[in-house]
Amino acid sequence: MESVREKLQIFTRRFGLLNASCCDECCGEQVSMAQSHILFEVRRLVNPSMQQVAEELGMDVTTFSRQIKGLEEKGLVCRRVSPDDRRVTLLGLSDAGRQVLEKIDGFMAARLEGVFGQMTSFERETVVRSLGLLNEALIRTARESVNQEGTIACCK
Repeated sequence: MESVREKLQIFTRRFGLLNASCCDECCGEQVSMAQSHILFEVRRLVNPSMQQVAEELGMDVTTFSRQIKGLEEKGLVCRRVSPDDRRVTLLGLSDAGRQVLEKIDGFMAARLEGVFGQMTSFERETVVRSLGLLNEALIRTARESVNQEGTIACCK
């Protein structure tokens, strides 16, 4: 019998492969998977700070800064200084960034529809509800780990 970890590992790898082919096939932009995740989070968090997005994605600030620079050079994101704290840099999507993200959204929606099309509506609702529960449990666990150990990384 497969363990939970094994099921998650296989799911993550298969979903990652689904996601990895996206940018080449859907928008024609040379946007890496990491950059695609950044664009998604910038939109989801609405004018977040660089630190917020880096933390959300679990990226160190140096790597994150390089990714942002690349996205900025492509004209997909813009940076601005926070009016509340000049030490904080806020991120936003440019019009081109929104268009690229809309293409990625459409591509991923079609791919996911293909996956969910293999299921009954009950199975689909069960999976979506279960993913929500799993995400909430991960958030609670991460908070507890930070409170207890000061870090959520398994390796130091």
